[in-house]
Amino acid sequence: MQFETGHSYHIFNRGNNSQKVFFTRDNYLFFLEKIKTHITPHADILAWCLMPNHFHLMVHVNQLEIALVDTDRMTSSHPISKMRSFNNSIAIILRSYTRAIQKQENMHGSLFQAKTKALCLTQTNGISPAWFQSKYGAMIHVDDPEKAYPQVCFDYIHANPVKDGLVKRITDWEFSSALDYSGERNGKLINRDRTAEFGCELH
Repeated sequence: MQFETGHSYHIFNRGNNSQKVFFTRDNYLFFLEKIKTHITPHADILAWCLMPNHFHLMVHVNQLEIALVDTDRMTSSHPISKMRSFNNSIAIILRSYTRAIQKQENMHGSLFQAKTKALCLTQTNGISPAWFQSKYGAMIHVDDPEKAYPQVCFDYIHANPVKDGLVKRITDWEFSSALDYSGERNGKLINRDRTAEFGCELH
């Protein structure tokens, strides 16, 4: 995955061979804690949805690398730090979560597909406008705010549980940021101020 600071991305992955990746409510909560620990130092989270066999994140990247203090090698006068990239932080989430599920379910092999995808939702110099597959076909960035890519992605992520027939309304699904944007839950994972910069609203 290739990221740039100051741009927003749709990050997603699904279970290997479309297998389940979340088996219990605690699994969802555990994964969310990992997102908070490893993603938020790099990026603001604009939207998220965890589904039984896949996940979606919409993020705005602030730092490609963060410094980690190496407590094993530091001294009181010489703290030693090492750098961790955004890509590595995502990989750590998937690896550590996979190990926990393998132990829980007594399973072996890959839990997620080999490649996590990241689509840029904002234009950059020399890079074509983002595209996004919706139920209406491929969408591209346009000037109409209702059809602009961040809003298209925002809507798509929150609509997943309804589209897959898990619930009738987007706010009926516990494991997405729709409940936070609707005001039915005061979740701390999303950055509402950053989301407002893109004019994204829950529909």
